[in-house]
Amino acid sequence: MPSARYRRVLLKISGEGFCREHGSGLDYDQVMSIAHQCRDVNRLGVQLAIVVGGGNFVRGQLLAQRGVGRATADHMGMLATVINALALMDALEQLDVVTRVQTAIPMTQVAEPYIRRRAIRHLEKDRVVILAAGTGNPYFSTDTTAALRATELEAEVLLKATKVDGVYSADPATHPDAKLYDRLTYLDVIQGNLRVMDATAITMCRENSMPIIVFNLLVTGNIFRVVCGEPIGTLVTSDEALAARS
Repeated sequence: MPSARYRRVLLKISGEGFCREHGSGLDYDQVMSIAHQCRDVNRLGVQLAIVVGGGNFVRGQLLAQRGVGRATADHMGMLATVINALALMDALEQLDVVTRVQTAIPMTQVAEPYIRRRAIRHLEKDRVVILAAGTGNPYFSTDTTAALRATELEAEVLLKATKVDGVYSADPATHPDAKLYDRLTYLDVIQGNLRVMDATAITMCRENSMPIIVFNLLVTGNIFRVVCGEPIGTLVTSDEALAARS
């Protein structure tokens, strides 16, 4: 059995990770695939917190562009993340993984409220903690939520699961010659406008020295591999940390 490189991690899964390519809603095969990988990580003894997006149902920014009030649209997006969180919780519990969902907007009939100390206690008891409803505030993305929660929960690394192999110099779907980076600094991302995460999230990670690993969720087993320290995806960190790894 491989050993884990990290003791506590924060995994960010976008809403698109819960549906088929160019689809919407929930694809339960995909949800179960994520759940199996999270179970394997849990069995390693890794403390796993997960922030989920809701873009497979609602994107607040797109609704706002179509005339919905931005605050209302963002709250609709937060509710969409709760659907994904409950689906993933159910899949994990079918695999006998003890799981808790915590939401930034109180909805006590379906989930616990997010309380930092309680979340940490769940992690210490080897429960998977799924964090939904963003920060509870409009105008903040779930990427920013992931950066905030990773810092609050004292995770060792923020794992950003995407549908590509890592961070590219350009969109690989439209630029076949785009370069895949294996390592970047926070400043590289900001100055190159590489869209790993939004600027607020990157800045928060930079200020708190929170490393980010961007990797492909669609390759089965990649969550397990990245937790074990295999060199997949793109590592984003400080100049000093990159020099230490070299």
